[in-house]
Amino acid sequence: MSAVTIDHQMLATAIDVLQRESVYLDEQRWDEWLALYIADCEYWVPSWKNEETLTSNPQAELSHIYYATRAGLEDRVVRIRSRRSPASTPMPRTTHTVSNVMFLETPNAERMKLRSSWVCHVFFPRQHDSHAFFGKAEYELVRKDGGWLIAKKKTILQNDYIPTMLDVYCI
Repeated sequence: MSAVTIDHQMLATAIDVLQRESVYLDEQRWDEWLALYIADCEYWVPSWKNEETLTSNPQAELSHIYYATRAGLEDRVVRIRSRRSPASTPMPRTTHTVSNVMFLETPNAERMKLRSSWVCHVFFPRQHDSHAFFGKAEYELVRKDGGWLIAKKKTILQNDYIPTMLDVYCI
């Protein structure tokens, strides 16, 4: 990674988008969460091939979660809202924390690439159990209609032993 010029205003804007995503997930504000993503976004949680290597092609290799567009995220939200999703009934309670946000490339007026560290504490009411998922995420934000939206999100789950299930609201 090369040196990145820090634009503090753009970094504050990026942090705001990531924090809003976390709050919307925690508060199950699904429409606002979906509105953070462009229509042709990519949402990817690769799996680990071995202890050191992640999968690199979501089209040909196993992923924990992969949606090629926002339509996949929208479909997931429909299933969550329907209360017919066994994995999401009753809905787990979550608290997300995002930190260590930094640019991966020098941002410009139309695009930002950044990374963050994250943790999500999840309480599963059915099992009376809680778990913490954690890792890092890489984002690509694009300017649309005067605001910044997520074009790509790649979430690297560091503790990929999954005790019960994994869903978009857990990461």
